[in-house]
Amino acid sequence: MFKKIKLFFIIAETPLHPGSGGELGLVDLPIQREKYTDFPKIEASGLKGCIREAFESSTKTIQLNSQTINVNDKNLISLVFGPEDGEAHAGALAFTDARILLFPVKSLKGVFAWITCPMVLERFKEDLNLADKIPDELKVDFSTLENTLPQQTNICIESKVVLEEYTFEVRESETTSKIAEFLSEKIFPDTNTNAPYKFWRKKLEKDLVILSNDDFTQFVKTSTEIITRTKIDNKTGTVASGALWTEEYLPQDTILYSLAMASPVRVEKEEAKGVLKGNTPEEEAKKVLEFFESGCPEVLQIGGNQTIGKGLVRIQIFK
Repeated sequence: MFKKIKLFFIIAETPLHPGSGGELGLVDLPIQREKYTDFPKIEASGLKGCIREAFESSTKTIQLNSQTINVNDKNLISLVFGPEDGEAHAGALAFTDARILLFPVKSLKGVFAWITCPMVLERFKEDLNLADKIPDELKVDFSTLENTLPQQTNICIESKVVLEEYTFEVRESETTSKIAEFLSEKIFPDTNTNAPYKFWRKKLEKDLVILSNDDFTQFVKTSTEIITRTKIDNKTGTVASGALWTEEYLPQDTILYSLAMASPVRVEKEEAKGVLKGNTPEEEAKKVLEFFESGCPEVLQIGGNQTIGKGLVRIQIFK
């Protein structure tokens, strides 16, 4: 059973393609989506694999249990993520599917806005409750906040917001302002290392729009990026036979979140646990999460098309 849980944000720095394989629809290579909502997601198995690869290739050293250790230590990675053969024991760290939280949409004023909806915010509140206590800013009835945005917003034109080709009647809300400020502080924390985030923190505080569930669903289904790719035949200089296809991407600045869930180390011999050994199961789970938090790189790559710069994301642990 999981003893400790930590929420973390995934911020797309470049377009993101967590592919679902081929499909018979209009897009040859679509992204992963929830079956019943059509919300974009990243499968937990793919997310865990990307994070494990980042740990294995890391040159970082961290302090754990008053010892200096290498993040890429093969024994620790095996204990935390599970052995490569998958038969000796299970890993002590698990992940949930990454869920959508904020989706960027082109705006007539202010360049773009981040949109969300009551269903997404309710899910976020429930997941946050698993890892931490629910903050006062989220103890609200989100269904009353449809078509609202923060006070003194940058994207409103005479009580209207134009997103893509759609116009919405909106109202400014103090409650929405508090939600936007809470999210901006957690996603773009004000620290010395995150000084470049000041612009994005201020933008999220002002340019968040809470739409209805149906409107949000429509945007995340139709406002993703569809890119046509080709392969050129070097001899003819034209498209190679059968080498024309389309790919779907989550746009840059999409924000998702996931839960990292830690259990005690799952090996029988106590001496094999090394620096992760604890006096209680809760203490061991805490050390597993400390290893993840301290060792997780700030930027990693998720999804396909790594060699053309896609899928770079920034990880922000919820503090």
